Formats: sequence, C-alpha cells, structure tokens
Amino acid sequence: MNIIDIIAKKRDKEILTKEEIEYFITAYTNGEVTDYQASALVMAIYLNGMNEREITDFTLAMAHSGEKLDLSDISKIIVDKHSSGGVGDKITLIVMPIIASLGVKVAKMSGRGLGITGGTIDKLESIPGYNVGLSIEEFKNNVKEIGISLIRTNWKFSTSR
Repeated sequence: MNIIDIIAKKRDKEILTKEEIEYFITAYTNGEVTDYQASALVMAIYLNGMNEREITDFTLAMAHSGEKLDLSDISKIIVDKHSSGGVGDKITLIVMPIIASLGVKVAKMSGRGLGITGGTIDKLESIPGYNVGLSIEEFKNNVKEIGISLIRTNWKFSTSR
C-alpha cells in the first residue's frame, strides 16, 4: 500500500477502504507521508467527497492516532466542546459553564490560537492569576469535583489504547 495509489484512487472518485484510510493516518502521523501528499489527498476528498463509512473510518483513525486521556474513573458521560474555528472564540467560555451547570461533566483541552484573535487559552491567560497550566491530576480533580475544567494541550499524559 502506498500514498500515491490512495491519492489516485480518491482522485478517480473511488471509495477508500478502512485499511487505506488507516494507512494514510498512521503514515502521516509517523512522518512517512509528506504534507504535500496529504494536501493532495485532502483536495481529492474535498472535490469528490466521502461516503458515510469512509467518514466514520477516517474519524476513528484520527481519534485513535494520538494520545488519549482516560477520564472513565470520573464519570460515565463527560463531554468536550470542540472548536469549529472562526473568529472571536465566543462559544467555549459560555457553553462550558452552562453544560456543567446542568450536571454534565465538561473536560476541555485547548491550544493556542492560530490567528490574530488568539484562542481560548490565549484569552484565559490574559486574566491575571488564571491558571491553564494545570497538572493532569488537577485537571481531572476539577472535572470530578466542580464538573468543569480547561487545560492547555501541551501537557503529556499516558495513553489508554
């Protein structure tokens, strides 16, 4: 299996197998697929779409490609409000406390903004004394005790694959 064949297959409007999708994600995250090859595949996907199974396989491959933090010892249901991008970061700081106030545990990992407006972490760090550099234990304890926590994503934690 190789990335050139996978790109060509999607370019030609064919359906990718689960194995091809997993190969791409694994090879890209390991540095075996270049950025320009990944860009070519993403463009082919954008132009030709994916069916439901491809989308599911792609999503699961992405989810299993990185490190995971196991929060199952806190609650059976824990949610994350994931960013969809945009300017201003108006949602996270409002939605997270509302969801937590309803009794649903909210655990969010967030990174720095990519643009001039900054991200959630950038905004929170501008508040004197606000700490987004929590340890994993502090983060988990906040979720357990008060139902909500937000942490900067550059922290390392063990995987639970």
